[in-house]
Amino acid sequence: MHAAVRSAGVATWPVYAALTLTALLWSSNFVIGRAVRGDVTPVTLNFLRWVLALAVLLPFTVRDLRAHRATLLRHWKLLALLGLTGIAAFQTLCYVALNTTTALNTILLLSLAPLAIVLASWLAHRERVTRRQGAGLAISLAGAAVLVARGDLATFAGLRLAAGDLWMLVAVALWAIYSLLVRRRPPELPPLALHTCSVATGTLWMLPAFAWQAAGGVALPTAAGAWAAVAFIAVFSSAIAHALWVWGVATIGPNRAGVFIHLLPLFGAVLAVAFLGEVVAPFHVAGAALVLSGVFLAGRQ
Repeated sequence: MHAAVRSAGVATWPVYAALTLTALLWSSNFVIGRAVRGDVTPVTLNFLRWVLALAVLLPFTVRDLRAHRATLLRHWKLLALLGLTGIAAFQTLCYVALNTTTALNTILLLSLAPLAIVLASWLAHRERVTRRQGAGLAISLAGAAVLVARGDLATFAGLRLAAGDLWMLVAVALWAIYSLLVRRRPPELPPLALHTCSVATGTLWMLPAFAWQAAGGVALPTAAGAWAAVAFIAVFSSAIAHALWVWGVATIGPNRAGVFIHLLPLFGAVLAVAFLGEVVAPFHVAGAALVLSGVFLAGRQ
């Protein structure tokens, strides 16, 4: 953890703001991904988003990539694993899940990611969870459950695991592994350079699947709206959001950063009100209060 973060609590607020923005941008990614599922396959959508994201990132990172090329070559295995888990596999499986299960189940299972990160941290590093972090995780998870269930906990009694739910569980596990791998960033390597290389290796991992689909006659999207969606996801939900996540995890650790994933259901509700015309209900207010309280509690030193 950076000395500045340890020595002054105020230094954590830029990190919290960045992780909050990350949650907002990732929420929009799920909303858009659900909207264009009929126009583009999961593999094609994920491949295109990261190819475009790489084109956005390279002009900002090429100098650091050249300056640290020896370090990058020395840690090529780490870069390959980051690209496989967090770039290629995780989001592709999320898009697959959105095609084969309900949005309710998908958001609920994604809310398990912070708990998966804590468990993975304990298994890999025996990292201790403080009482405050544990309480914050529990409170924010409860808030996420209230939002997902729309205030009626009886909703969970009717949940059934479909194939998409199982894919989402695998995606959550991969995200926990990715978040732990981010912590292994060599201290001399800037986070954005690490992210850029992860995107590059991730696109290489996806290239065979994309080529196989293209050979099978799966065409690129033709609708202008689908391309606009891909461009938005590439710039904001991919290049910017993931870079902020890498910086946040590298600065305050995966356990504290992972709690911010519980903001996804909150922002999902906000986006639904803003773009789908849904009405704000009391459960929105209650769930938001629990999520924000839990994030604040777990994020404190």
